[in-house]
Amino acid sequence: MRRCGGVRMSPAQQTTSRSSQRGIELLDRVDYRLAETDADKDAIYQLRYRAYLNEGAIEPNNERRVTDRFDEMENTWIFGIHVDGTLASSIRITVATPDNPVSPSVEVFSDILGPELEQGRTIVDPTRFVADPSRAVHFPELPYVTVRLGYVACAYFNADIGLATVRAEHRAFYRRVFLQESWCEPRLFPGLLKPVGLMAARYPEIRERVFQRLPFMRSSFFERRMLFGTRNERAPSIAQLDDLSFPRASIAPRP
Repeated sequence: MRRCGGVRMSPAQQTTSRSSQRGIELLDRVDYRLAETDADKDAIYQLRYRAYLNEGAIEPNNERRVTDRFDEMENTWIFGIHVDGTLASSIRITVATPDNPVSPSVEVFSDILGPELEQGRTIVDPTRFVADPSRAVHFPELPYVTVRLGYVACAYFNADIGLATVRAEHRAFYRRVFLQESWCEPRLFPGLLKPVGLMAARYPEIRERVFQRLPFMRSSFFERRMLFGTRNERAPSIAQLDDLSFPRASIAPRP
């Protein structure tokens, strides 16, 4: 074990610490771009196809794209994560509420998540997390800066629950790094060949512990509003522009 400030760090803690530092450094090279145009969306649908096919999660198709009805829902945001100007990964964020209780994970795990929505809870549901196979090997911290958008969404929407749908072999990582618990054994999502399990965390209860370990998961109100706000919210006044407490990631808002 290595000592840090007089405290012994386990190998897992050392790995998390190194990943946190490299994640902060990688954020300086990252643009989070909300996919608004047909061209932006199509590039992401093609990226999904390449990533899923590479890991054997789908059958080949002639369109060479992966998309579904959730991509066009009003409570869904699709992001491309660009490193040094090139699309490297993508994630889809869907926000399920009692007034709009629809999301990919809610549909598959309705028996688990339906009662939470009935109790008035807000759920942030990140899905379609994919990375360009040729780029991911060069940026091992890419999963961290991609998953970070789920935390940005949880803060903006004041979420009660943050989800992750992951394959069985990845559950230990999400439990150790993001403090998420397994809520349901793996099930098949429509169109995928490999089942994924439902992991979740009560966001208000775990956020500070995650932020202490991974400080770059924090976001400023300015960043949250630019990524998830309405058109008017993304046009701040001069007096509001000093709210830049964590401005590392550059942001490409909706046009």
